Amino acid sequence: MKTFRIVLWLAVVILAGVLAWLTLEVTRSKQQVAEGPFGVPFELVAQDGSPITEAAFRDKPTAVFFGFTHCPEVCPTTLFELNTWLHQVDPDGTKLNAYFVSVDPERDTPELMGQYVSNVSDRIRGISGPPAKVMEMVKGFRVLARKVPVDEKNPGGDYTMDHTASIFLLKDVGRFAGTIAYGEDPAAAAKKLENLTKG
Repeated sequence: MKTFRIVLWLAVVILAGVLAWLTLEVTRSKQQVAEGPFGVPFELVAQDGSPITEAAFRDKPTAVFFGFTHCPEVCPTTLFELNTWLHQVDPDGTKLNAYFVSVDPERDTPELMGQYVSNVSDRIRGISGPPAKVMEMVKGFRVLARKVPVDEKNPGGDYTMDHTASIFLLKDVGRFAGTIAYGEDPAAAAKKLENLTKG
């Protein structure tokens, strides 16, 4: 019986140690998200054909939206609204950057992204590039993106994309500062962008 108690206490001590280690790791991970740059390094292509890296998300506060040019409603609506808020909060365009990253790089060339975005905004820049590199970046920013066949009987045919519809807000060193949800109250969304400019 005494041996059983000793073994039981040892198990409790070991379990407590494991739980303390897990708590420390989770806390450290949360601190990295809060204090370090959000996402992953990337080398992609801006809508004008120039190279673009994660450094573009770090020189000033930034709004990043992930979508695609064949999107029927969510993407054009979000880009139009974001453009409106940017002009409202930062009329001179000196305080905020904004980017539209394709989750469908197979169809969304940088040139197509430029044509699409310029029809909606003069303040948002499109980003695309080689599909494998784009999808690495998309996953690194914890964005959901998956193909959905238009016709389930023809999975290799035309498709649409399911994707995260929130706008990501990053501080001027790339730290995560929150999101603007699709359909969020416009005044609240504009306030979030205004707060972002204040650090």
